[in-house]
Amino acid sequence: MHDVGTGSTASPSRRTVLAATAGLTAALALTPDTARASGHDDEPLRALIARMTLEEKVGQLFVMRVYGHSATDPDQADIDANLKEIGVRTAAELIARYRVGGIIYFTWAHNTRDPHQIADLSNGIQKASLDLPRGLPVLIATDQEHGIVARVGRPATLFPGAMAIGAGGSRTDARTLGRIAGAELRALGIRQDYSPDADVNVNPANPVIGVRSFGADPDAVAGLVAAEVSGYQRSGVAATAKHFPGHGDTAVDSHFGFPVITHSRELWKTLDAVPFRAAIRAGIDSIMTAHIMVPALDDSGDPATLSRPILTGILREELGYDGVVVTDSLGMEGVRQKYGDDRVPVLALKAGADQLLNPPSLDIAWNAVLQAVRGGELTEARLDESILRILRLKAKLGLLDRPYVTSGGVDRTVGTPAHLRAADRIADRTTTLLVNARGLLPLSRRTHPRLLVVGADPASPSGTDGPPTTVLANALTGLGFTATALSTGTAPSKAAIARAVTAAGDADAVVVGTYNVGAASPQRTLVDQLLATGKPVIAVAVRNPYDVAQLPEVDACLASYSWTDVELRAAARVIAGRVRPRGRLPVPVQRADDPAQVLYPIGYGLSY
Repeated sequence: MHDVGTGSTASPSRRTVLAATAGLTAALALTPDTARASGHDDEPLRALIARMTLEEKVGQLFVMRVYGHSATDPDQADIDANLKEIGVRTAAELIARYRVGGIIYFTWAHNTRDPHQIADLSNGIQKASLDLPRGLPVLIATDQEHGIVARVGRPATLFPGAMAIGAGGSRTDARTLGRIAGAELRALGIRQDYSPDADVNVNPANPVIGVRSFGADPDAVAGLVAAEVSGYQRSGVAATAKHFPGHGDTAVDSHFGFPVITHSRELWKTLDAVPFRAAIRAGIDSIMTAHIMVPALDDSGDPATLSRPILTGILREELGYDGVVVTDSLGMEGVRQKYGDDRVPVLALKAGADQLLNPPSLDIAWNAVLQAVRGGELTEARLDESILRILRLKAKLGLLDRPYVTSGGVDRTVGTPAHLRAADRIADRTTTLLVNARGLLPLSRRTHPRLLVVGADPASPSGTDGPPTTVLANALTGLGFTATALSTGTAPSKAAIARAVTAAGDADAVVVGTYNVGAASPQRTLVDQLLATGKPVIAVAVRNPYDVAQLPEVDACLASYSWTDVELRAAARVIAGRVRPRGRLPVPVQRADDPAQVLYPIGYGLSY
């Protein structure tokens, strides 16, 4: 079997796909338009379900990772990784053995090298599934939030992340982001995006959400979530609001621990629930669960992912949501601490989840669900409920009609000049100027021609140029300055600080990229020693905007909300005066010496 290459694959006629899916004509003629016009036409889909074996039904519930750039011919290292983790060699073997209903793409799994390769992989996955008896198309998903979480990189269009969009405050921009990003994902064969983040980030110490959230004001977050959902879904990609019931007020990362949210039920209703309600009103196709405990909503001690009172009682019954519920990754510690890996998928289904995402061992999870049905703990009818929701979504997205993508579609859609210009225009509305002592900015090329760019160089988000100091220096050089980059890191050593101070002697001003500066951070020492040289110091907070509270003496401070190229280039244009700063804080910044006091409120931002 060969991957169906985009270069040679035209979209097949419906007759071709019908033959591959057992010839159920009516079942596979559901386009998004006909589905909207007639509501759910479930009978043909129920007929599909009735033909499935129990093993096929169990597989349809899982969304699984797989290593490799090709569905049938991955590199040997990826074959080895697949054998070790999944017991199969390739994506095609994964589908044949477990009949999985979904696959999730990751950069680290080598799924996303370049657009044509991604499209070929998607087509290879679809062919592998459709060639099987009663084969169904696969729902391919990824985490393309933009900002600091993106699995598909350049030359695809990369947009500012959620908190930057929150700083811009434009629902039109959020909708445009969703529309363009959705069109590019669809051209690659990716039909489900685990975005937008609907969490309200009210905890500055939140280690896992932070700038992935639109902000701290629930109504503002709700408006941007709904707008982005609308953009994605108009492009034929399922958006996914996450992480229900709300992950914005935690100091624990659920990848590594088990967060507890102590909000009262009333506070939850007026804070965390607001963006999810807006997403549901906007017709959201899928909602992702959180591995967090919320005692006010369920006092059993279970994570929300495994909580029937939360997923069924609140999300389904109280909020009236009947779309697909996907768990967050079942490999995360937050969901594994209380129960074994064999219990987690069964309990998630009993709670009300539909899709089981990325279990640490698919074999254990798949067999656990199978045995739960055979042993009577789960009914086959319960599985059918979830499979029906999944098939409705596949039908709505056109997967049952046209599962393949084309090379021409990639070339026409992905990373086009018009899309890249739109990303830059949106970024220009997000940079937030927080400090501008003595009107230092915009910086003049005549008075400050030589710039030193130092600071943190965290690993660049997927597919960006990086490192951040180099991107900033190159952007400023392109704007007429002579800028030199010197990486000092997120925890600069005394030697690195000394090198930066020496280099500052030859500069007219210094730009420092800061990254999550804490009270004891050596980044503060770096800034203090640079200030002692007498040279103007401009700080650019390249992740959380809270850095400004730790840097009271800087001459100027901007927040870019991420260290992706599109946001750093926008910050450079603001520094150079090519665009004026228009971003406004979407979160409050508390004083470093007295966190009970707000230093800069929501909505704060200077301009020229």
